[in-house]
Amino acid sequence: MRILKLSLGLFLVAATAWPQARVASPDGQIVLELIPGPEQLQYRVTFRGRPVIDPSALGFDLQNQPSLGANLKLTVAVPSAGDETYTMPHGKSNPVRNHYNALLADFEEAAQPGRRLSVEVRAYDDGVAFRYLIPEQTTLREIRIIREKTQFQFAKDGDTWPLVLASYRTPYEANYEHVPLGGIVPNWLVALPFLTELPGTAFVAITEAQIENYPGMYLSHSTAGSGRVLEAKLAPRADEPDLAATGATPLRTPWRVLMIADQPGRLIESNIVINLNPPSEIADTSWIKPGKAAWDWWSGTYAKDVSFKPGMNTETMKHYIDFAAEARLEYMLIDAGWAPGAKEAMHDITRTIPEIDMPELLRYAAAKGVKIWLWAHWTSVDRQMDEAFPMFEKWGVAGVKIDFMDRDDQWMVDWYHRVLRKAAQHHLMIDYHGAYKPDGTRRTWPNLMTREGVMGLEYLKWSGRVTPAHNVILAYTRMLAGPMDYTPGGFRNVTRAEFEPRNREPLVMGTRAHQLSLFVVFESAFEMVADYPEAYRGQPELPFISAVPTVWDETRVLNGQVGEWITIARRRGNEWFVGSITDWSARELDVPLDFLGDGEYIAEIYADAADAAAQPTHTAISQQRVRQATKLHLKLAPGGGCAIRIRPAQN
Repeated sequence: MRILKLSLGLFLVAATAWPQARVASPDGQIVLELIPGPEQLQYRVTFRGRPVIDPSALGFDLQNQPSLGANLKLTVAVPSAGDETYTMPHGKSNPVRNHYNALLADFEEAAQPGRRLSVEVRAYDDGVAFRYLIPEQTTLREIRIIREKTQFQFAKDGDTWPLVLASYRTPYEANYEHVPLGGIVPNWLVALPFLTELPGTAFVAITEAQIENYPGMYLSHSTAGSGRVLEAKLAPRADEPDLAATGATPLRTPWRVLMIADQPGRLIESNIVINLNPPSEIADTSWIKPGKAAWDWWSGTYAKDVSFKPGMNTETMKHYIDFAAEARLEYMLIDAGWAPGAKEAMHDITRTIPEIDMPELLRYAAAKGVKIWLWAHWTSVDRQMDEAFPMFEKWGVAGVKIDFMDRDDQWMVDWYHRVLRKAAQHHLMIDYHGAYKPDGTRRTWPNLMTREGVMGLEYLKWSGRVTPAHNVILAYTRMLAGPMDYTPGGFRNVTRAEFEPRNREPLVMGTRAHQLSLFVVFESAFEMVADYPEAYRGQPELPFISAVPTVWDETRVLNGQVGEWITIARRRGNEWFVGSITDWSARELDVPLDFLGDGEYIAEIYADAADAAAQPTHTAISQQRVRQATKLHLKLAPGGGCAIRIRPAQN
């Protein structure tokens, strides 16, 4: 369903003036102004009348051309407004409203014959975004971009939570820092999303949307000026490292997004990133089915007390399929090792190893009401996509987890889109691992279910870096860009002192209730249930995992503090699920249930037991009748959590 309203106006500007172009959000609280001038095209942003971004540069450094962005005059400004409502097969809310005011501003260099540059702006109630448009023109037929001159000069210093990466070749897997804006080291390469708190003004997150035929953007701290300036850095081309992007005009960049709110939870609720993407390219999305999956890899392809030898073989995969059926999971993901090849990057994904009988597994899974996903290295997909994808469709495979891209240069970004288009032609869903951040592409290609681009539970197999504190920070940072395949559900829960990394039967820091809560707190339409079957069978917490959805009609952040704790409520139909997690500090929280409708509800509560600080596997499970006026008092152990399912009471 789409309802679109547009209002257009045209303003012609005297060529000799240096006017400003301005656009405000529908509620009038966020304003972006474009400021042309003889020095440099700039912009600034305010929230509720207070400065958020002080005048900051816009433009490009080009190869074999003067820089583009200085000595520009505004020639035409076209305001517009959009208000549409659409549905998606998955997401944090459904339907989605896309309501904004917009401006398309055309600039021309004062020197004749002047080159032309346009800037498109959209202002939402939860943020503002802009992108460059370099129109087709005789003076600039080919674009070779060395760098963007885009800057973000914050109006004041404040706390930030940057993800610092070693290089542009990375899977976005690291711990977040917590430093003042002025404390960001100039040579740090900061990934997006980037969150900062401007005291007394707003929480602001920088990210990008609709990355297409263009490299991904990063940030670095400028050593010049106020000390509050972050500069855009673009991933270099693999074939021409001195360049970021090339192409003929017209050329359009991704949206540079500023999410803005008075509370960090409002950023989590925002749909601005998907709203900035075009509508779906897939007419019939009925085959796109969100859900949860049993998964063999995290546990070490393990099974306990069985009559066969666990490993990458048909018997083990059937064992996991049996568990998926018992636990009412929609899928089984067969991870690396099913396809032959001496090296993982050289797998032949059109064949299986002798130990895997794929036709039998697909038959067996179908008889159990379970569908199969397959893992593949990206180089194998690149080499065999035209042959493998039709074969997967014929086999009845539901989707492909594609891994180890670890790049977001211009070529690789284009490759992501080519894969999604080809996959859609063969009714295949996609999960990108070793991936860059989400950019809302899932609106255009809803067969993109989730992606990694996050340091998730897998890191506990070889390190102690994934802690309850890390999990809390992820909700306020990485998750702002979109779904993340973190792979929750570890059931061998231990204290921080007891933890040690191991590959088989990995341990998990924090409580079991914390792990349950991650299925609510973290967004992912395709969600792993990470542990092996025997870790779950007979456990009283398994019914919550079986019941919790992976797609939502409504999302509300109830309380929290960045890096300390968070409580999120999500609705599917007439049921609500609540997840609350804390860092290593024990907490007591009051959670109001005023989001409920009229009448009585039954709350199934999976809370930290009284001794969970010392015995993290201990969960206190209870039921109580609740109403809108009810406030639940939660007691979270260190590294703890609370997961709640709320259903209408049957009178």
